[in-house]
Amino acid sequence: MANPEQQPQPLPYLRHQDPFNFDIDLRVALRPAEGGEPITVCSTNFSELYWTFKQMVAHHTVTGCNLNPGDLLASGTISGRVAHSYGSMLELSWKGTNPVFLRDNLHRKFLEDGDEVIITGACRGDGFRVGFGECTGRVLPALPSA
Repeated sequence: MANPEQQPQPLPYLRHQDPFNFDIDLRVALRPAEGGEPITVCSTNFSELYWTFKQMVAHHTVTGCNLNPGDLLASGTISGRVAHSYGSMLELSWKGTNPVFLRDNLHRKFLEDGDEVIITGACRGDGFRVGFGECTGRVLPALPSA
């Protein structure tokens, strides 16, 4: 897939012409602490990233920081251009000023104790789908201070 258009143009060591972008549908659902079925709060695509992973690795290592086999490198938040594709609760709720409605009278400005976040991703093509499974996490209450 074609690389994202980058304006302003990156520094020369970060430029490359070979396609290094991926069409991966990403979805984030929230199962509120109150229970019930998960509600999709965000749908975006990996192709929305401004930087390619080739550029991220170059930027990470250009000053001598090593990268070894088995190391994890993450993209961070992947936000699209429209409201339902924003990649964080901070963006989705517009810094807490616009609640994200889940169902009935249930809404969130930020994640709350007991909420479960479910992230899924999949690539699709002509007659195939490759999924990456689920990554889930539950927000636990802070431990009392000692």
